[in-house]
Order: sequence, then C-alpha cells, then structure tokens
Amino acid sequence: MPKFNSLDELVEFFETHDLGEYWEHMPEAQFDIEIQRRTHVFALDEDLVEKLAAIARAKRVPSKTLINEWLREKVVEQTRVVPQHGL
Repeated sequence: MPKFNSLDELVEFFETHDLGEYWEHMPEAQFDIEIQRRTHVFALDEDLVEKLAAIARAKRVPSKTLINEWLREKVVEQTRVVPQHGL
C-alpha cells in the first residue's frame, strides 16, 4: 500500500485504482457504535401522505416533524383517557 502525504493524494490514487487490490493490506479497524435513536417505518395510505405533505409544506416544516408532533399530541390525549373496563 503506498504512503500518502495528504488526503487529496489518497483520493486521487483511489480514483484510478481498485481498493479491492489492496484490501488484504488494509489495517483492521475497530470502533464502537452507540445508537442513540431508532427510526421506525410505518406504511401510510397514499392520499394521507399527499395531504400531510401539503400541510407540512404550507407550515414550512418537514413532514416527519409534523407527523411526530401530531402523533405525540394524540398519544398524550389518549393517555389522559382512563379506560373503563367491564361496562
């Protein structure tokens, strides 16, 4: 593996060379990854997505932000309701 004096030299080298040719000579890298937040994916009806996106654009916020805000409000509302069992 050649020695490089700068990141630019390294980039220039691998623009014309295949990293696979040097894979066995690469040092092993060890690192820890701490995941702070998980993302969950939910399926939404297409017409609902279009309406949500239009509202988000009008409010000038990302759709993700609007959806999370509205869901959070609904969850708070629902957790205040005390379920009455056996009626």
